[in-house]
Amino acid sequence: MALGHLGSIILIGAGNMGGAMLSGWLKKGVPGASVTVIDPSPSDAMKTMISEAGARHFASVPDAASADILFLAVKPQLMDAVLPPLKSVVRPGTAVVSVAAGKTLAYLEKHLGEAAMVRAMPNTPAMIGRGVTGAYANPKVTDAQREAVQSLLKVSGPVEWVSSEADIDAVTAVSGSGPAYVFYLVECMAEAGRKAGLPADLAMRLARETVSGAGELLHQSPDDASRLRQNVTSPNGTTAAALAVLMADDGMQPLFDKAIAAARDRAEELGA
Repeated sequence: MALGHLGSIILIGAGNMGGAMLSGWLKKGVPGASVTVIDPSPSDAMKTMISEAGARHFASVPDAASADILFLAVKPQLMDAVLPPLKSVVRPGTAVVSVAAGKTLAYLEKHLGEAAMVRAMPNTPAMIGRGVTGAYANPKVTDAQREAVQSLLKVSGPVEWVSSEADIDAVTAVSGSGPAYVFYLVECMAEAGRKAGLPADLAMRLARETVSGAGELLHQSPDDASRLRQNVTSPNGTTAAALAVLMADDGMQPLFDKAIAAARDRAEELGA
């Protein structure tokens, strides 16, 4: 579906994620005149983007507002205050899309009433068009609405649909929070390099470029991660020595198992 034919869109929240989505929509052909942004205090850069695109901006929900797609891009802790004024926006035919971690469809329905709803979990690389989004649609979402929502979400990267809403909490733990794990990996590699005798700034540059380069290789290669790992690993070599530690019974896998479970459990708590 061409992004120029998605109907009217109301975007709630123009911060990092909402702003990145809006920028992507406009670049992909969504007419600015079809977009209304509601945010009490957007950045100056965001105000300029909205104005230059011919979109409309309001600090609060205007009277008689309605949309084909209502896109909720605010932090979970703000949802209690944000949602009540939006109930009148949701009409028959409106698709509601939420990217707030932990906020269930039942929670959204409590505030907005029954409607076609999608829970989506993008991640921060969406800000450079290299994110990935997990999404779940309730049974009220039509095929046309799902296609329209997917078109909007795809501006930041691939979209993976899950069959159960509960899976969104696991998606949040793996990919939603995942960039932070990668950034911390860089910190750990750099610190280990410093302890091995490298100047701290050099160790950080090496770690940073290694992780970003490896990620790009993984992105471009048809091989899976295990094959790429094996390609780097010579028998009895330096990489094999390091992997013997990382892949030990008390190495990275059980640590990641615990970390992902903790993030998933926290996502469930946020939705309670």
